[in-house]
Amino acid sequence: MNKSILFLMSSFLFLISFPSYAYIGPGMGGGVVAIIFGFFAAIFLALWAILSYPIKRAIKRWRDKKVIGNKSDNETK
Repeated sequence: MNKSILFLMSSFLFLISFPSYAYIGPGMGGGVVAIIFGFFAAIFLALWAILSYPIKRAIKRWRDKKVIGNKSDNETK
């Protein structure tokens, strides 16, 4: 048999849906919700870990410049 015909026939089998006579209970739904929640929490925490330190450092520099500016203004008066 030609390999391309065999490939087409086998890929066609993936398009056919066969009924599965299985029970999916509420525990499976809870697991899916936990996985989805965990996935988004991991993405959020990774972004937070990457971005929080530079943002805190920039805010601290901005506040230090503001305090130094206020001190020099008070000393000149």
